[in-house]
Amino acid sequence: MLYPLKFHPILKSTPWGGTRLLAKSERPHGPEPIGESWEISAVEEHVSVISNGPLAGNNLQELIEIYMGDLVGDAIYERFGIEFPLLIKYIDARADLSVQVHPDDATARRRHNAYGKTEMWYVVDADPEASLILGFNRPTSKTEFLRCLREGRVMELVHAERTRAGECFFIPAGLLHAIRKGCFIAEIQQTSDITYRVYDYDRRDLNGNPRELHVELASEVIDYGYHPSHRVNYTPRDNRSIRLVACPYFTTSLLTLNAPIPRDYTCLDSFVIYMGVEGAVAVDAGGEEPVTVTRGETLLLPALLKNVTLYPVEPSKLLEIFIEE
Repeated sequence: MLYPLKFHPILKSTPWGGTRLLAKSERPHGPEPIGESWEISAVEEHVSVISNGPLAGNNLQELIEIYMGDLVGDAIYERFGIEFPLLIKYIDARADLSVQVHPDDATARRRHNAYGKTEMWYVVDADPEASLILGFNRPTSKTEFLRCLREGRVMELVHAERTRAGECFFIPAGLLHAIRKGCFIAEIQQTSDITYRVYDYDRRDLNGNPRELHVELASEVIDYGYHPSHRVNYTPRDNRSIRLVACPYFTTSLLTLNAPIPRDYTCLDSFVIYMGVEGAVAVDAGGEEPVTVTRGETLLLPALLKNVTLYPVEPSKLLEIFIEE
């Protein structure tokens, strides 16, 4: 019998990571900063393992093999098979991440036999001076971009945008981007680990080696146009689902809760993911006990569970993520 599923986080040490994710570690951790917690992953060699209930110890692909459309939705299983289509993360940036870009599906398939990467960010927390790099500050060209890279002036071209908690940004494949220091972010993306770094501030990795750059690959997929903003404008409403992003790869809404609400997914042929971004919410799917999602936690609701009730333990916010066909 399927039920709301939690997973052991897959923690990633990075040169730019911080300390906010250390509490998720289930064993003593060394001095390395933690930059990412992969909450739900089907990336090869990094497949999530269930942590709660009778299915604990099984990994996500094993469950999809057994439960198929009951877990992920019939159309999603037909399209993706046992590969879960989304990678769900929390990111803690103590320092700036590299300036980077991701390929689209067609390019990733041709170059890597993989999916491309379109993603979105929800800013869970941000220091007062936190900002993000999102595209260029004016129209440019591949020639100008490469010249500025060679001359160490690429930061003169990028658009930096201040941010604060509660803001949301859509990052399509081809958009040059970077999370900067002071940001704690919930990231929803296609299942892909393909990143082309173009600039990394001359940093070294944890072993003291220069971090690899992928300038030639990146330069062929970058969108060199000018787009004034990638911020998603929305108005939260108490105890309602407010749509943030809808694209072919995922749909994400924000639930701002101060009272119990029912959620009816009868017409949805998809799993649902809840990411806790504020407070704590008990998810009652009609099982023996509700499963609580706190800030920084993630829950997967199998597709066959069509009716749940959300009980906020305190004023809370959840991201609600699924795939619409």
